[in-house]
Amino acid sequence: PAGDHDHVVVSTDKGFLFLNASKQAFTDIVYEGAKPGHVVRHAGKTALFTDGTGKVEVFDPADLAGGERPKGRTHTVAVPHHGVAVGLAGGELLTTVGTEEKRTGALVLDRNDKEIARAENCPGVHGEAAARGGAVAVGCEDGVLVYKDGAFTKIDAPDAYGRIGNQAGSPHSPVLLGDYKTDPEAERERPTRVSLIDTGKNRIRLVELGTSYSFRSLARGPHGEALVLGTDGRIHVVDPVSGKVAKRIPVVGAWHEPLDWQGARPTLFVRGRTAYVSEPGKKALHAIDLTTGKKVASVSLPRSTNELSGVAGDH
Repeated sequence: PAGDHDHVVVSTDKGFLFLNASKQAFTDIVYEGAKPGHVVRHAGKTALFTDGTGKVEVFDPADLAGGERPKGRTHTVAVPHHGVAVGLAGGELLTTVGTEEKRTGALVLDRNDKEIARAENCPGVHGEAAARGGAVAVGCEDGVLVYKDGAFTKIDAPDAYGRIGNQAGSPHSPVLLGDYKTDPEAERERPTRVSLIDTGKNRIRLVELGTSYSFRSLARGPHGEALVLGTDGRIHVVDPVSGKVAKRIPVVGAWHEPLDWQGARPTLFVRGRTAYVSEPGKKALHAIDLTTGKKVASVSLPRSTNELSGVAGDH
């Protein structure tokens, strides 16, 4: 999602392209650069991070409505890497720190690009999420790094190697949802536990789901519920405070995560109280009402899907 009611961002060989999903047509807006990566929406701003160049672009997504490339803040990190950037509420900019071979942490710049905070105790930094209360976290191979109230805090994982590389946040909860992997040698680790990161109490709780999942399985519900699409074909609804699985909603058939990280697999996307789940093997897409747990619609698609996304608005 680009952050407004109409556009989604598409990564291509040329760079970031913008699709007007309402009109079902690409715009002329392009942010050129090799290896376009993460797109982050936070505090009314959208941040693009281009891995091949290390360039960061931050803009107001409302400015996309004019059909021209928005004017905004630009910044280039010291060394290009697979990273992420977040535009903060006070106008500051958080970016990851690293090189193509090694990623180590994150830093925060003020409005004038002056560094005001840095932490390099986050090996393998990857992903981001924001929680209620203004906390922003990035994942590490041994926990998470949280930026809040002008300072970084490291929350250690329960294991020496406890990688939390993908996270999902909610403005309704101080607790972030993360994946959790413990085998650095695995060709494709298929974890059955997720992490709940409490940014208020600075602690990590692990929850056993009884099924594996993928990095495209994490989302949050309308009230901050932690949602995980398991390989058993069900959405596991977890209470972020208690860590208890409140319910399991059947959606698709059982599936197996492919070895290729870009390979197609069922994917979860949530907007409001509706969860959308793709079923590539059957060329199907399902809509689930998270309040009732009922499937409200299913459609057959002309082709099998891979990734799944949508606009951030309510329509």
